Amino acid sequence: MSTLSIILPAHNAALYLHRSVRSVLSQSFQDWELIIVDDGSTDATPEIAEMFTRGERRVRVVHQPNRGVSAARNAGMRIATGRYIAFLDADDSLEPEAYSDMLAAMEKHKADCCVCEYYKLFPNGERIAVPGEIPPGRHTAETTQKMIVLPLLADRLRAGAFLGTIWRYIFSTKTIVDRDIRFVGAYLEDETFLIEYFSLPHTLASVNKPLYTYYQNPRSVTRRYLEGFMDTFLITLSRKNRFVGEFEIPVPEGWVDNSSWAGLLIAVSNEFAPGHTRSFMEKISAVKKICEDPIFAHAIQNLKPTGMARAKTVVATLLRHKLYIPLALLYTIKNRKRG
Repeated sequence: MSTLSIILPAHNAALYLHRSVRSVLSQSFQDWELIIVDDGSTDATPEIAEMFTRGERRVRVVHQPNRGVSAARNAGMRIATGRYIAFLDADDSLEPEAYSDMLAAMEKHKADCCVCEYYKLFPNGERIAVPGEIPPGRHTAETTQKMIVLPLLADRLRAGAFLGTIWRYIFSTKTIVDRDIRFVGAYLEDETFLIEYFSLPHTLASVNKPLYTYYQNPRSVTRRYLEGFMDTFLITLSRKNRFVGEFEIPVPEGWVDNSSWAGLLIAVSNEFAPGHTRSFMEKISAVKKICEDPIFAHAIQNLKPTGMARAKTVVATLLRHKLYIPLALLYTIKNRKRG
């Protein structure tokens, strides 16, 4: 049994896997196990992953058919033996002192989980530190719910909204096992995992130091057309509703409309994602149908979004006034500039 289990899902990650795994091997803290879950890769990912097991008993590889990042993380959690669990994406990396600093903070503050700050790494090599939203030090379960759970439920539109990603945390394995917390869906799965986890009583240690590097991968799932996003979003919203009732989370009135607007903006952007094969008019028809969904229609009618970045504000205004053709032209121009 190791102190820390690091779970790394990998699907066609051959370009980046060396970097991410070597950042684990270079950790100053050495009592870890690394579980690489090859999620049905068709490139050299399986061979690269297996290469790291040679002479290194702390690295294990699981091969499975392609079932998505949630299934890959769940597969890793099922066989994890560590007292704590952390997640690493295949195109990201860690600072050498990442886990030693985080575990030291947990010991200092008598906490059972931890969060750190992070860098953004761009394809041109630029790396910038992102200021943390959670103040350094020790945080009780009550303050943690206010800082993490409530923003993930009720504040999804504001520019600079709370980042709902799981890779900058160390989690308690006992909590995950006792509650049987699992990832669900192909998108937004991090948000519901964090909401469920931090709705339970925890003491959180926060380190005000960037220890994780988040690569802004142009090939990322968040940057290409996502099949079945609407179904995924509706499942996610249903789970959020369930957690609000089960944990009696004091969400403000109108939180569902706020979350729905956030989902609507993603759903619309998804329709115009590069590589989506529908015609111009088919995309317009799809956007109109999305806006007529009862959940999104209610949000459009009852909430005028504020505090968003300028581009999202323009899109929301066009949607509220049903100006679908100008909206489609806007995305067409945007995609041409990207190309």
